[in-house]
Parts: sequence; C-alpha cells; structure tokens
Amino acid sequence: MATADSQGPARQARAFQLARRPKLWLLPTVLCGLLAALLSLLYMGGIVNPTGHLHRLPIALVNEDQGPPPPGRTQSVGALLTGAVLAGSPGGTVDWKQVDAAGLDDQLASGKVYSALVVPKDFTAAVTRLATGQATDRPTLTVLTNPGLGSLGSSIAAQIAQNAAHQASQVTGKELLAALPPASATATGPDTGATARLLLADPFAVTTRIGHPIGSHSGLGLSAFYYALLAVLTAFIGGNMIHSGVDGALGYADSEIGPWHTRRPTVPISRTQTLLLKMIMTAGIMLVTTSLVMLCTVGILGMDAPHPAMLWLFAYCASLAVGLGVQAINAAFGGIGQLVSMFVFIALALPSSGATVPLQAVPGFYRFLGLFEPMRQLSDGIRAILFFDARADAGLARGWIMIAVGIVLALAFGFAMTRYYDRKGLHRWTPQPSD
Repeated sequence: MATADSQGPARQARAFQLARRPKLWLLPTVLCGLLAALLSLLYMGGIVNPTGHLHRLPIALVNEDQGPPPPGRTQSVGALLTGAVLAGSPGGTVDWKQVDAAGLDDQLASGKVYSALVVPKDFTAAVTRLATGQATDRPTLTVLTNPGLGSLGSSIAAQIAQNAAHQASQVTGKELLAALPPASATATGPDTGATARLLLADPFAVTTRIGHPIGSHSGLGLSAFYYALLAVLTAFIGGNMIHSGVDGALGYADSEIGPWHTRRPTVPISRTQTLLLKMIMTAGIMLVTTSLVMLCTVGILGMDAPHPAMLWLFAYCASLAVGLGVQAINAAFGGIGQLVSMFVFIALALPSSGATVPLQAVPGFYRFLGLFEPMRQLSDGIRAILFFDARADAGLARGWIMIAVGIVLALAFGFAMTRYYDRKGLHRWTPQPSD
C-alpha cells in the first residue's frame, strides 16, 4: 500500500475552501464580537456623561470675610453667601470642604480638591459700599483651579464653583434688597440709588485663576496619566514578550520571524522554575524600559519632572508589579492568559483610573474598580510626584502600598498555581492525557 510520502507531497488546503466551513468562523466571530462589545461598554461607559454621574466632587469653600454684619443682619455677607452656596448644591454631587486660607493651600497642594471658591476679606465692606451707592463695581469672588488633577476635572469643578457663585449672588442679592430701606438707596441721589439697586440684584462678580500652578511642559495636567500609562503598557507588552520569548527559547512554543520558523529542543523544566525565570528576567528588563521611558520623556521631550529620582523608582516598581502580574496570570491561565491580563491591566484599569475623568464623575462601577485597579494607584502616585511635591497624602503613600500589595499578590498567586500544576504532574514537556 502506497504511503503519502511515496505518492509525493500531500495536497495542501486552500483558503477559500476552508472559508466555506461555518464552524471555522463561529468561535472567532463570537469572541471578537464579545470583545468589541465589552471594550465599547467599558471605555465609553465611563466618559459619556461625567456631569450626570457626579458624586461628591471635592471643592473647597473659603470664607475670609472679616467685616461686621450689615445693618439689620446677624451674619456677614460672606456667611450669607457660603450658606447660599451650600443650600443651593444638589444633594450628593459636590463635597464642599469649608476651610480657611491655610487649609485651602494645603488642600490644593495635596490634590485633595479640584477647585475652590474664595470669599475675600473685605467682602461685607464692599457690599455695604455697593448698597449705599458708594461703589459702582461689584465685589469679586475668586474661583481657583487645580490643573494638576487634570484639565477636565479642574474645568468641571471650576464651572460648578462659578455656577454656585452666580446662583448664590442672586439669592443673596434678593435678601439684601429686601432688607434695604428705600431711603438708603436714594440717600445720595435717585440715579445713584437706582444704580445701587441694579447692582444689588446680582451683586457679586466672579473671576477665575490658577490656584496651584504646574509647569508648562505638563500636558495641561495629563502628563501624569500618560506617564503611568507608559509604565503599565511597557510592563504589559514587555511581560508578554518575555513570556513568549522564554517559551520559544525553551522549546515550548514555535518561533516565527517573517518566513523563518524554528522549534527549539524542549528543555525539561518545571512550571515553577519557568515562572521564576520569567520573573527574574522581568525584573531585569524593567530596569531598562523604565530608564528609557524617563530618558525619552524627561531628557528628550523635556517633560516637567521636579523629582526625577523618585519618579524613576516609583515607575520601576510600578512596572515591576504589572510585569510580575502578567507572568503570574500567563502561568495560571496558559493560552488565554494574555487576554485575561489585558482586561486586568488595560481594559478595566483605564476607565477606572480617574486620571482623565475624575472618579467622582463616573458611574459607581468604575469607582469600585478604582479601589484596587492598578492604573488608579499608579497615576495617583505619579501625579503626586510630578505636581504635588511628592507628598504622601497626595496619593503617593497609597501608590506605594498598592504596588507592594500587587507584587505580593503576583508572587503568591503565580507560584501557588505553578506549584499546584507541578504537584499534579501537569508537566509541559510531556503530552497530557485527554479526559
């Protein structure tokens, strides 16, 4: 009986013939469709309506007014204004933090508030002059922004503070007009009295300025997010490249570069020792990638980085945590490990980072993810280093803690799974019996 070899090369399959098989299409179509739907819902679900999902966005409210209460009132105008602001805020959308001037500086410098509304020291005196016709300009309230927390978050908070100031101005103006005797508005002449009443209808002007400046090479406050993204992406992609490269070098996977295909002899090695090798290589290679990221961004592009040594160390440890996590997941889940790690470190992490859209402006599901997803912890830590003088209470302490937790979890989970597989005799260098 003739064999295939004696008859010549076996007949090769044709692409169009195979494409007619429905079963060949089924699994890839279902998986790709699910992936597209999940990514769309995850990414767009966190940004389509930030103002509609506001939940306790922190904004400072500072009343520096030192003037005595106006005639017939028991409170200064500044106290009336702050009371109107607090009463006019929709429930649960804004977390107004009432602080003094020193507390405001600390809140801005630690990234605890996105904006601030400040009532000046001479506010009551200025309003009194306005009510008696001795002034022609409205007293001014100041809205301070905090661009280090991101341009979008700072902009939303500043807009909220401005709207609150305008609404409180109208409410307070009505109270002042109601308490104003007719003769007081005309004491200096009918025209002046009419002007005073007109100004008192909306007595306060609002001006906006930066409360905590950042450098001009900071991407309008977004450089922290993109630097954190670089740390995660280089670790995620690099970790998967290390995983594939080691498997190819040890003979557990084919190596293909263009038309060249090789399969090395299999090296007998346990799953635990393979994972240890990949983790050692990850720790070494992350030293190179972290240094190159800093060289390119800070050295070549000139990104503002006031604490470069701290930035490098934090970014390296962050990349190490992600890289070790990638190796642990790949070791545990095998062929689908890259997809699982992509969801853990990319798909779920980006929309819950709070770096572009504040966590206070996303649905509750993303706020929950932000408690443990790595991107939020890393971006907060890098933001503290870049914009808030590396203060621990600006997110840096939490970042360090979560990096340590991530490294411990990666080591514990990865080696627990590989040791379990090794004890069960599920070696990679021998074919496994089918059920």
